[in-house]
Amino acid sequence: MNKVLLFNPKSASAKHRVPNSIMNIAASVDGIFDWVIVDGNCEEDPYKKMAAYLQTGEYRYIGFTIMPGPQTKQAIPFAKKIKEEFPGTIMIWGGYFPTNHYKIVLESGYVDFVINGPGDHAFPQLLEALENNRPYELIKNLIYKTGDAIIKNPKQDLIEQDTLPPLPYDKLNKLYAIDKYYLGKTYLGTKTLAYHSSIGCPFTCSFCAVVPTYEARWKAKSAQHIYRDIKYIKENWGANAIEFHDNNFFVSEKRTVEFSQLVKPEKMSWWGMARIDTMDKFKDESLALIREAGCKIIFFGAESGNDNVLKQLDKGGTQNGEQIIRFAERLKKFDLIPEYSFVLGTPAPTPEKVMEQIEFDISFIKKVKAINPRTEIVLYTYSPVPTEGSELFNTVIESGFEFPKKLEDWVTPQWERFDLRKNPLTPWLTPEMLDKIRNFETVLNGYYPTVSDIRLNAVKRRMIKMVAGLRYKTNFYRFPYEIKLLHRLWKYRQPEIQGF
Repeated sequence: MNKVLLFNPKSASAKHRVPNSIMNIAASVDGIFDWVIVDGNCEEDPYKKMAAYLQTGEYRYIGFTIMPGPQTKQAIPFAKKIKEEFPGTIMIWGGYFPTNHYKIVLESGYVDFVINGPGDHAFPQLLEALENNRPYELIKNLIYKTGDAIIKNPKQDLIEQDTLPPLPYDKLNKLYAIDKYYLGKTYLGTKTLAYHSSIGCPFTCSFCAVVPTYEARWKAKSAQHIYRDIKYIKENWGANAIEFHDNNFFVSEKRTVEFSQLVKPEKMSWWGMARIDTMDKFKDESLALIREAGCKIIFFGAESGNDNVLKQLDKGGTQNGEQIIRFAERLKKFDLIPEYSFVLGTPAPTPEKVMEQIEFDISFIKKVKAINPRTEIVLYTYSPVPTEGSELFNTVIESGFEFPKKLEDWVTPQWERFDLRKNPLTPWLTPEMLDKIRNFETVLNGYYPTVSDIRLNAVKRRMIKMVAGLRYKTNFYRFPYEIKLLHRLWKYRQPEIQGF
């Protein structure tokens, strides 16, 4: 039987995490097919490692997981080279990037199949069909090309997460020592574990790459299941902190409370993502327990303090500007740090209106910081996501914005920055507007340096705050070269790009 080579392209220069998505795929074929993982974050020359496996002639099936942004830099050229050097292989891509851009991926000529969403069933079903020369046309979550036509099979209902096989941590540990490669030192702890406890999100924000993949659906592991996994990793490799990389960890107050009760005796710090309007409904005793159980900081998509922009973004729910400020104040009494992300630079009818929205949110962010100075602020510029049919995406296309026409174009630096939401390439944003956003971000990060940069000691924090103070207080953000110099000198970390 042919073997499976799974590749996790490089996603960061430091603080690497357990490759959970590709581990899910490994678990789906474990015991059926022999498999190996090559992690681009852990290899000096990952292509050389992959080629060594492929040269044995034993590995026919190749699975890549690809997030937008840095992972395309290895995924695209490596896939092309593999198809040139090993033409008998079958190339299968999954992840947010190929799900959202499946047309140019399949038209590249070197990707054979795209898994459209979770691959826990689709991937092994496809391999078994190919291995036994059986039809794959009815496999759900599968996209492929027949002649000039691209066939997109129906979506599968989300799988109950507790029924899935456990992730093969022990096998991963034989390939890459978990305590050496995957438990990094962060703001949360000295050995921080990355964990996925749920998939999807029950909302349809039109700027979010999750929406086309999960279509407002959410499924989660039980609190007992999460605790069992985390306890196992703690006992075997010494994990003392957790980053929950769920798109929305806190959907269920009941599950959150139950998990908090279970994990509290373990004395582990943790972080997760949530919605403001969801958690604002949590009882005070629930929020207190979450903090007592080790949660230090929670990421929230605030997006904008402008209610009209929130509506434009299809934020849904009940979130509004007043609630964003009130909730930041509410969390103070529980010693929970809110980490608010804002999306600036959404389209508007006129350039003046775009700038007005940017200036409104800059002022709003300063109000949030005045109410709760510990609030972490993460700034993004709006980058279009192909949420076909949404009013916002229709506006984007009408403005003249276009995604790359060829897969190789995504490897260029400007499109990598696009997927990090730092260089949107959108026609309605002028250089003046981008400078306004970036300069404010620099001054803000000077006056309120992120708590997650553990290398920035108290002396450096006081110094950069003093340097940025006059600018912040007088709203003078232009040419903040002195702050940029200190950031560069001290290698200031931005959590939205480099993680904790």
